[in-house]
Amino acid sequence: MAKITKKDERFGRRLAKMRKKAGYTQEGLANKTGLSVPFIGMIEIGQRKASIRSLQKIASALGTKVRDLINF
Repeated sequence: MAKITKKDERFGRRLAKMRKKAGYTQEGLANKTGLSVPFIGMIEIGQRKASIRSLQKIASALGTKVRDLINF
């Protein structure tokens, strides 16, 4: 498993903020993306890294582009 960094934690906080702004709970985002609730939760607290495919699903659900998710 890849090492988790402070950048991963910052990304997780950003994702949680974007998710809430879009009006999704973790469960709602999971349903929209086909990802699991625990997986989304772990990304948001910086304990997991998202793959490109997962980032694409999340960006699509949030109505944004992957580059906008990761550009912080």
